[in-house]
Amino acid sequence: MSSNTPSSAPGESGETAASTASTAPKRRTGLSRVPFWAQILLGLVLGALLGWVARSGDVAWLSTALDRIGGTFVQLLKLAVGPLVFFAITVSITNLRNVSGAARLAGRTLLWFMATSLIAVGIGLTIGLLTNPGAGTGLSPKDGARPEQAGSWLDFLTGIIPTDVITPFTELNVLQIVFMAAVTGIAALRIGERAAPLLSFSEAALSLLQKALWWVIRLAPLGTLGLIGRAIDQYGWDLIGQYATFTADVYIGSLLVMFGVYPLLLALAARVSPLQFFRGAWPAIQLGFVSRSSVGTMPVTQKAIERLGVPREYASFAAPFGATTKMDGCAAVYPALAAIFVAEIFGVSLGIGDYVLIAFVSVIGSAATAGLTGATVMTTLTLSTLGLPLEGVGLLLAIDPVLDMIRTATNVAGQAAVPVVVAARERILDLDAFRSARSFDIADADADTGAASAGGAGGRRGGEPAPATA
Repeated sequence: MSSNTPSSAPGESGETAASTASTAPKRRTGLSRVPFWAQILLGLVLGALLGWVARSGDVAWLSTALDRIGGTFVQLLKLAVGPLVFFAITVSITNLRNVSGAARLAGRTLLWFMATSLIAVGIGLTIGLLTNPGAGTGLSPKDGARPEQAGSWLDFLTGIIPTDVITPFTELNVLQIVFMAAVTGIAALRIGERAAPLLSFSEAALSLLQKALWWVIRLAPLGTLGLIGRAIDQYGWDLIGQYATFTADVYIGSLLVMFGVYPLLLALAARVSPLQFFRGAWPAIQLGFVSRSSVGTMPVTQKAIERLGVPREYASFAAPFGATTKMDGCAAVYPALAAIFVAEIFGVSLGIGDYVLIAFVSVIGSAATAGLTGATVMTTLTLSTLGLPLEGVGLLLAIDPVLDMIRTATNVAGQAAVPVVVAARERILDLDAFRSARSFDIADADADTGAASAGGAGGRRGGEPAPATA
């Protein structure tokens, strides 16, 4: 009952007014008035400037400060990764019970993930073959160093099952955490009502973790300053020049996937506006670029997907599923270019069969990247499959922070695009919500998360999703 209706009871008017006051946006002061994207840009510029000052002036205290700031931000993101992935996967699987044709939705999501990964690795291979990124770098095999940890197919297959329930969280083995969460979610579905207390706890824990992660996300401008500053201080601009072709290839390939493949997919397969998609998904893509973590960006990605009209029950499955398996930047474009780069440095000729193997590894093994910063595991998996020297990974580690930004942004864009495509083709996409979706500020989304969580994990703003109409 509206508070301006004459017949309203005083208590009802007070409750309505209180509700309105609680949902009204808070007035911002100070730095919070600056849009989040502008804060990120400011962090990038200041970080680059301070990194240059620290390196050129050999300012030890500034180097230490930048290292601590960037390292602390990454550590805060990683702190939430283990429990966040576990509860997100568990809750997302159980939420699928509220979606008709859940198995079909999950299967088609996986198929679209694999299809776009295949296209992305094809783009990476094409660019690498056309540009020869390892030629003219001045690098030689002796410049490489074998990584401390290397991925292999045996490790990948046997490493899915943990030896205990604690180690995956302490060592942050996301693939094993996903396995345990999937088993827990499926088992909870099978035993029905007896799992209700566990599901209630999982939903509450997930809401708590997401709220805490939003606070970390608000620190992204400061984290960006530290990460960019640290990279420039440690490696300098000369390094980018030495890896100029390879760096350009990774950025061009990733941008082609992000602004070429995904828009075509949205326009042709989903029949929706690509421009409108990027308006709604841009906050997540932007945060992925600076945080370099798909899992750390996951709450923003899910919020963007929901605002684009994807039903919350399906979005709560697609976002964590994508954040741990959908890696077109880290697991498709980059490994293809890295393999060609390393092969050229070590003087190894690659044939058609090798390129097919690269595509296979990219499509099947992308879960090995697990949404964490960097793509070393995926790179070593690719090189070991091709029989290339793993010392080649050492050639790539120095430039990795610069490359990881665009790779993760591409990952996040794909993680948002595929659920929109699947929802549109299944005719469960709310087209009105999609058309009205706009970019949102992190502070507003943070407040909105609390309100959504209060409505339950399976809720949906404004009630049940409206079917898509032609």
